[in-house]
Amino acid sequence: MRAIALHQYLPIDNPEALIDVELPTPEPGPGELRVRVEAISVNPVDVKVRAPKPKVETAPRVLGWDAAGVVDAVGPGVKLFQPGDAVYYAGSIARPGTNSEFHLVDERIVGHKPRSLSFAQAAALPLTSITAWELLFERLGISRSTAPTQDTLLIVGGAGGVGSIAIQLARKLAGVTVVATASRPESTSWCESMGAHHVVDHRQSLVPQLQKLAPQGVRYIASLTATDSHFPELVEVAAPFGHLGLIDDPSKPLDIGSMKRKSLSLHWELMFTRPLYDAADPLEQHRILNRVAELVDAGTLKTTMTQDFGPITAANLRRAHAAIESGRTVGKIVLGGYPTSHE
Repeated sequence: MRAIALHQYLPIDNPEALIDVELPTPEPGPGELRVRVEAISVNPVDVKVRAPKPKVETAPRVLGWDAAGVVDAVGPGVKLFQPGDAVYYAGSIARPGTNSEFHLVDERIVGHKPRSLSFAQAAALPLTSITAWELLFERLGISRSTAPTQDTLLIVGGAGGVGSIAIQLARKLAGVTVVATASRPESTSWCESMGAHHVVDHRQSLVPQLQKLAPQGVRYIASLTATDSHFPELVEVAAPFGHLGLIDDPSKPLDIGSMKRKSLSLHWELMFTRPLYDAADPLEQHRILNRVAELVDAGTLKTTMTQDFGPITAANLRRAHAAIESGRTVGKIVLGGYPTSHE
């Protein structure tokens, strides 16, 4: 089968950073699906894992943690799917990634693809939807009730992949006031189109902007990027007994002692925790993806795909990684289908 892999961890402008390879087609084991991958999307985690370092892989390493495709074969004991089912999922960071023609995945973290979306449109959603759902409703504890409340949710980095779907989930499924951050006209417009009630500029001080919108303080904060830069202001704008959740990797220590006076709670969200530890009901991600698909097909949620970078090739994937590294992408980048020839 065709795949895109790496042997060395190189700058993305190096043609060897990601290369086209041929690998054996894998056979599904117990509880596994073999999926014929029709489309993939690219996330910041792909870039973080591929970042330059001296390590060398003796065997080709395949990255990628988003896919949509068709079940090609099933292993012993599979109960949720059968060959021919259209699916979408994010996989596990502990296993070979989705940047390959065929991919093995535990059926418990796979969902039925939204019927109303193309494979490319669907591939934009799994990792970010699971991350946003778990962060908002499990980590932060926001109630899934549309009854209006006095509570405010701040989403730092609203135009990114997770922010794009988090805005929609909070606006459509909860009764909070959604405030997103952005800094450019195009990212501000995108956040508004996703459903944000208000958009503030994260290149300016957040404190005066949020004091106008939420003078009582912000009860829920989803910090998706640059947490270490914004942390003191996030603590300042948080309401007493508020909740701060983050998904990024701060480059310097956070002064969590500053949270004590307001009795604030700090929450980490990593959507790979369930597959890594087989913990907290492993079927829950299957259910989340199926629920998201139902909401998409009902017109409640929409795909966050904004750019299609063409067929799944190493050259196109390197372009996608470079775009993510620029920090200026809006929504999600997808790649769909393999070239008709192997050249």
